Amino acid sequence: MRCYTCTCNNRLFCDNSLCLACGSELGFCPQCCNLVALVPQPNGLFRCGNPNCSSDLEKCFNYWQHHVCNRCLVPSTAAGEHFCDCCRFNATIPDLSLPGNWQRWVDLEAAKRRLFYELRLLGLPFGTKADGIEPSLAFDFKGDAIPANEQWRPIGNSAKVLTGHNDGLITINIQEADSVEREKLRVNMRESHRTLIGHFRHEIGHFYWDVLVRGRREDECQAVFGDHHRSYDEALQAYYRQGPLSNWQQNYISAYSTMHPWEDFAETWAAYLDMISTLDTVSNVGFRGETDPVHADLDAMVRRLQELTIALNEINRNQGLLDVIPEIYVGPVVDKLRYIHQLVQIGREENGALRPCPAATSAA
Repeated sequence: MRCYTCTCNNRLFCDNSLCLACGSELGFCPQCCNLVALVPQPNGLFRCGNPNCSSDLEKCFNYWQHHVCNRCLVPSTAAGEHFCDCCRFNATIPDLSLPGNWQRWVDLEAAKRRLFYELRLLGLPFGTKADGIEPSLAFDFKGDAIPANEQWRPIGNSAKVLTGHNDGLITINIQEADSVEREKLRVNMRESHRTLIGHFRHEIGHFYWDVLVRGRREDECQAVFGDHHRSYDEALQAYYRQGPLSNWQQNYISAYSTMHPWEDFAETWAAYLDMISTLDTVSNVGFRGETDPVHADLDAMVRRLQELTIALNEINRNQGLLDVIPEIYVGPVVDKLRYIHQLVQIGREENGALRPCPAATSAA
């Protein structure tokens, strides 16, 4: 994840909406792909504070109305076109009449923006049918009802909202944005990590199976991950009845990967994005031994990640915290990552529907 620079030379981070040094209001400019100071204009709009850009901007609707976003867009007079390049994919937002849901939405949007940063960094195709992408990508942020005592329960007689993916629609139960409830689930399910960004990275893996594999590369994907034609429902029931394979660490990135080849693909995809995010961040914050997270050879990327794993995990252990990078990259896992790496390269080459942000380096 990149850092940015305010006009006052203060360092800015991706979630900032206010510069604490000079008090400037901030917004992400889609024209120069920078987090910039917003210069108010007499007509109620803004000018990009990057002197190399100076584009006219308006705040995303979810920025000025709900303050859950910090992105801008080029001013538009068309109806329904006042959402930024991240918020336009929202199909359902949390019920803001319920206590705590605004903060949960803030956290969900922050994780989603990081996901989109990674997808643009990699140059992957995503969008709607109007953009030439099928299936259309969309997000449902739904929650079970929360009574007065703040205990989660299903809405009415309906089933509990399940985090998952179906034909481009990614549903996240907003309970996952409740840090206490998410930690309870992590412990109960014996997971090393359970995070919002992890859910987004996993579910987008299912989306890219549909975009890049389904009906196109299923045989070669099956050769790497196994027969995805076997019953998913039966595999799911067996997993929760019997648990993962006893020796899963020898061939899989996580215990859940053993459930079904689709989940192995999605978990490996998520681990790949974890690696990309880590390598990109350390490169942008000035660690030594930088490795290009987009164009480097996979083996070089894995070696660099393993070096960082030792250092970062020991730092966290010294503080009594969970490991930053809990995964173990054994040979079969690296082979699966290699397939994902090659698939990402194919996706980048095929992507003509959306223009990814360039690697902007000019100061805001």
